[in-house]
Amino acid sequence: MHKLLLAAAIVAASVSTSAMADTAPTTPPPLIERTVLFGNPSQVGGKLSPDGKWLAWIAPRDGVLNVWVAPINQPTQGHPLTVENKRPIREYFWSPDSSSILYVNDKGGDENFLLYKAEVKSGKQQTLTPFEKTRVLVLGTSQSIKDRILIGVNNRDPRWHDVYSVNLNSGQLSKVFENTGDYANFVADDTLTLRLAQKSRTDGGTDFFRFKDDKVEAEPFASVGLDDSQTTTPAGFTYDGKTLYWLDSRGRDTAALVAQDVASGTTAVLAENPRADVGEVLLDPKTGKAQAYSVDYLKTEWSAIDPAIAGDLSFLKSQLKGNIWITSRTDADDRWTVIVDPVTAPGTTYLYDRAAKKLTRLFVSRPELAKATLAPMYPQEIRTRDGLTEVSYLTLPPGSDYKHPGQPDHPLPMVLFVHGGPWARDSYGYNGYHQWLANRGYAVLSVNYRGSTGFGKKYISAGDLQWGAKMHDDLLDAVQWAVKNQVTEPDKVAIMGGSYGGYATLVGVSFTPDAFACGVDIVGPSNLATLLKTIPPYWEAGKVQFYKRMGDPTTAAGRQLLHDRSPLFKADAIKKPLLIGQGANDPRVNQAESDQIVKAMQARNIPVTYVLFPDEGHGFARPENSVAFNAVAEQFLGKCLGGRMEPIGGALKASSATVPHGEALVPGLRQALGMGQ
Repeated sequence: MHKLLLAAAIVAASVSTSAMADTAPTTPPPLIERTVLFGNPSQVGGKLSPDGKWLAWIAPRDGVLNVWVAPINQPTQGHPLTVENKRPIREYFWSPDSSSILYVNDKGGDENFLLYKAEVKSGKQQTLTPFEKTRVLVLGTSQSIKDRILIGVNNRDPRWHDVYSVNLNSGQLSKVFENTGDYANFVADDTLTLRLAQKSRTDGGTDFFRFKDDKVEAEPFASVGLDDSQTTTPAGFTYDGKTLYWLDSRGRDTAALVAQDVASGTTAVLAENPRADVGEVLLDPKTGKAQAYSVDYLKTEWSAIDPAIAGDLSFLKSQLKGNIWITSRTDADDRWTVIVDPVTAPGTTYLYDRAAKKLTRLFVSRPELAKATLAPMYPQEIRTRDGLTEVSYLTLPPGSDYKHPGQPDHPLPMVLFVHGGPWARDSYGYNGYHQWLANRGYAVLSVNYRGSTGFGKKYISAGDLQWGAKMHDDLLDAVQWAVKNQVTEPDKVAIMGGSYGGYATLVGVSFTPDAFACGVDIVGPSNLATLLKTIPPYWEAGKVQFYKRMGDPTTAAGRQLLHDRSPLFKADAIKKPLLIGQGANDPRVNQAESDQIVKAMQARNIPVTYVLFPDEGHGFARPENSVAFNAVAEQFLGKCLGGRMEPIGGALKASSATVPHGEALVPGLRQALGMGQ
């Protein structure tokens, strides 16, 4: 730009900013009710039946999420098909012949998921796996075989899944393969023939075996070590069985989409990205061939492989502003369901007619939010003290960044919201917790600390043996970034999260007791040794990887490491307010993990508030319980950081919440429990 023009632009921008500052809003937007953010959505999960005649979705029935169906030509004339009255249905799929809905569900959060069927026309309900203490895995469905699917069932040995064929008409189970070889997973082709088995190695890696004559071959045809174990996996066969797809990081850092010719063994890279792993892959419903793929670095981006789909992706991008997800395609591939997530508005599901290039709006997930003032999310790249880049996401209270979007006009109290896993990641998009906290007046920062997935194998491995160490340093570095950039102030930061995020919270208030003003731990482990002793039996295949990445309890050095990284043994250092939430039936992080740190704090007269849900597991699935815990957390954070608060009201009465300890420490909690002042 010419110097004079540049100077004029700077002056204009200065005048504009000054004018904006003079008219900046002085009052925050209205409070968004917790029930709107964390209660049941109106409609989500829209999927077309394979034959294109029906639309299904998840919506409340008598207050509990169930599956609904409607003829596709009358999408507003739906009726509930399933009859769950306690546990919400969160996942379902169509039977290949379009006659039934299939779904898995557990009881009280115990994660013993069974497989259920509901017939579309008759409404008949059936439990296809009528077992106790069993966790069912769906292993294979077929385009060409309409009346059967393959599942894994661990009722013979809780550690390993045997493979069964399920006749969807009769409900008959037929054993296909008895897993006495400690195989962790299986891959079948479109004929529902088992083709691959995978097995954990003593070094934390994985061996991949072929099937021959219904038996697993003695020698693996492919192997990976620990570094590649989370970024290399088979991604399925084309329907003709001639091509095997891999998400594959061998010989590179990030996972690429690789096609392997089954006959010759030769491979070809179809897609890769140097900054992030290939994520989802769209397959042609007629052939099973890869047509497009996504990569999620700062935001999710879709790219076409097959020219036949490139025009459709371009059209959707031009018409829909936000994150786009294709959630179902008919067998004829003439119609799709598409979700768009604009971040600052509730997600909307559309029916896409490919031939007509026409989008028809089907429903909005949370229409109550349509008139609310939602906050944008700002991706950030934060450098750690040792030179890594952690992709992070910042949300600010609406109106707080009036002068410069993404930069608050004044430092704000902040909640560092830490994701679980730790082998998972945060992504750009609508986030109910970010919107809730920002609406209450807090900056919210979520950080993909080392060990997070999606950014290549080196970034995952950088977290090995770093629980409570460099992984925690990454969180502290993110807080320092926020302080340096005047997002917040050093004494105005809370830490909050679930699972590993709950552990990070406990580490934050015990290992670095002056770093945070308070903490909210949801189902977080306090003792890494007892955590590893009590993991579910069906995680047996991943046990070695836990040992390699967390600490090995079978060695003296490993036991010492696990002890040293456990907040339980530093409980006496806690001096800032702490709120703990736990599900009594949690199979991953047992209730004892919360009980024991609460007991240790009680013994030292250190204040802590403990909220326990007898009908929940690893997190809060029932919206009544989610709303109740967040009602308590809102008062807790308000007392700690001074944010806005919606009164608890009757939130606890509608839930199963109990408060074994510390009810007097949270404003309004005793009254909400009916205990008086």
